[in-house]
Amino acid sequence: MDKTLRLRWIAILAAILFCGLLHMALPLTLAHWHNVLQHLYYLPIVVAGMYYGWRGGLFAGLLAGISSLPYSLRLLAVMQPYAADQLLDIVIFCGAGVFTGLLAQREREHRINMERTAARLTEVYAELQNSFEQVKRAERLSALGQLSAGLAHEIRNPLASVAGAAGLLQRGQASEQRRNECVGIILRECERLNRMLSQFLDFARPRKPQYQIVELTRVLDAVAGLALHAVRDKAVRIRLEAAVEVPNVECDPEHIQQAVLNLLLNAIHASPENGEVVLAARAENGRVCVEVRDEGPGIAAADMDRIFDPFYTTKENGTGLGLSVVHQIVQQHGGSITARRLAHKGTSFQMLLPCRQGGG
Repeated sequence: MDKTLRLRWIAILAAILFCGLLHMALPLTLAHWHNVLQHLYYLPIVVAGMYYGWRGGLFAGLLAGISSLPYSLRLLAVMQPYAADQLLDIVIFCGAGVFTGLLAQREREHRINMERTAARLTEVYAELQNSFEQVKRAERLSALGQLSAGLAHEIRNPLASVAGAAGLLQRGQASEQRRNECVGIILRECERLNRMLSQFLDFARPRKPQYQIVELTRVLDAVAGLALHAVRDKAVRIRLEAAVEVPNVECDPEHIQQAVLNLLLNAIHASPENGEVVLAARAENGRVCVEVRDEGPGIAAADMDRIFDPFYTTKENGTGLGLSVVHQIVQQHGGSITARRLAHKGTSFQMLLPCRQGGG
């Protein structure tokens, strides 16, 4: 028995002995104080039952009964009916000790089971975290593999064109017109490679957003002008539909401009000649929705789930990184982007952006 248990038992025995000695010392005429002492026995009995189970409670009850027995025998000589009740208290002492011990033992078993369950849950959580980290690591490696394969595939095609054109120039047997065509191919494919590498760097190494409060309609006006300037060879109208009350947005204006510009350029390329692209902005459920709609053939249902995947493109000269960059920018801003095929014709892209960063 360790020191704590020993001291606890000494305190229980001392309390029972103290009550018994007072019973002996006080005259029988002080019935009120004898009654108080008789009830005080329950304190050490309950403590014994709580710490040592039903056996400890029973033992303390028996000790309390033995301690009160001299008082009960003294009382028997002068008040026989009342003394019989006092003797009955011995049975009640033992019953209280056993009952308290059983309750305490049940509570202890329940606590132990809870602790075991908590420990098991902790182990399971740690295993889940470990599995989650392994899955994330595998996903990163898989994404890296896809990016590398896609980049190698996209670089191979323009390099083949550049190599073919350079070979014709090297042989020196081509006509002046043919040489000019080869030079044009080289310049065009170099520009394509540069554009693709720029988009790849934007996707693989995105710049951290520099947030500021901006008037979104001004950003959209500027983007519409840039888009028209970039595709001057195609007769497509851009119509801006901005609601009267479009709230200011806390965002990185350069990032948002880049995202909307990518969507607009895609919409213009998908639209027919003399078609119309709609750039809309409105408040929606506490956020701001920026929508780009075109009148093109629309995205096939089979392609809809993959349009934001890196290097996935349905365009002949596309890099497959434009929409991936848009998706990444929107996620950095705590927003979401969805695409849907319109009932009549065309596609609608909707960007939902929070008005304030951090849930404000």
